[in-house]
Amino acid sequence: MTQTIWIARHGNRIDFVRPEWFETAEMPYDPHLSEDGEIQAWELAQRLKGEPIDRIFCSPFLRTVQTANHVAEVLDLPLYLEWGLCEWLNPDWMHAMPETLPPETLKARFPRIDLGYRSRIQPQYPETDELCWQRTAETARRLVADFPSNSLFVGHGASVVGAAIGLLGDYVEIKASLCCLVKLVRREDEWVMELNGDTSHLSRSQTRIRFN
Repeated sequence: MTQTIWIARHGNRIDFVRPEWFETAEMPYDPHLSEDGEIQAWELAQRLKGEPIDRIFCSPFLRTVQTANHVAEVLDLPLYLEWGLCEWLNPDWMHAMPETLPPETLKARFPRIDLGYRSRIQPQYPETDELCWQRTAETARRLVADFPSNSLFVGHGASVVGAAIGLLGDYVEIKASLCCLVKLVRREDEWVMELNGDTSHLSRSQTRIRFN
């Protein structure tokens, strides 16, 4: 039996391009994609066109939903909001649990969201780096056990790293730049990494990796 898991990070975010956006945003910890981030997400979708992916799980933050939706449109798949793949809830980056759009509001904007799905893990603010790695690793293990087919996880820098290491079982340096792709293939009981942070599908890739 083989199983393939693709793990992608969201595209570029508006506050990386316009830092002043944060000062007046209603939900400053939930930025949307920037214009070039939308292009990156579209390019990611084109890269995955034709791949045998059965399900798409994404963090409920707006930038990850936007990124995942591009792929879902191309592959004609539903979206499942999984809090276990969310941003690292780092108190140095955010002063409280970040506010995100309600699922019903996201569903109105992105009809492919399946509101019947329930997250396997609910994170707790605040998180240390160790707790974040544990949470994202356990999320990946639960998802592959509960859905033993080919899936795409769309998350953040920390959740890309944590999910990949959670399946590989050992620490490996994972490249997690914007809109990158990690590809893991399980043959019997062993996971093998075939792509590590691939960005060859992007017309413009991130040169300085930021995880926040």
